[in-house]
Formats: sequence, structure tokens, C-alpha cells
Amino acid sequence: MMSSWDIGGFGMFLIMAFWALGIVGLIFLIKWMFQAISGAKERKVDGSFGAIEILKQRYARGEIDQAEFETKKRALAD
Repeated sequence: MMSSWDIGGFGMFLIMAFWALGIVGLIFLIKWMFQAISGAKERKVDGSFGAIEILKQRYARGEIDQAEFETKKRALAD
């Protein structure tokens, strides 16, 4: 006989699925938080890009050549 407290095999499966989804959700939440934090480091407080990032974008678009990129990068590092 089953009492009202027995959940059976299907109930056990539901409990395990609940905990598994909770753990997976927690892992994704932590991963998202770390990505948001690392992305925030690349941007300034006002949301604009830093000088090095702008320089990289200009080089990638072909607006400046490698020599100019290296020169400006060294100047910004000082």
C-alpha cells in the first residue's frame, strides 16, 4: 500500500529533473555573470570604447596600416 507521502518512481524522476534543471540554470547564471563582468571591463563607465579598442577597430576596418597601428598603440601604452 502507498501512503499519501509516497511519491513513487515518477515523482522521484520529477524531483531529480527539478534539481538538475536548477543546477544547470545556476551554472548558466554564473557563466552569464562572468561574461557580463568581463565585458564591462572592456568598456568605460559611459559605455564608450577605450582608445585601444577604437584603434583595433580602425585597424580592422583598414583605416590605418600596421605601422600606424603599432605606433599609436605604443603611444597609448605610455
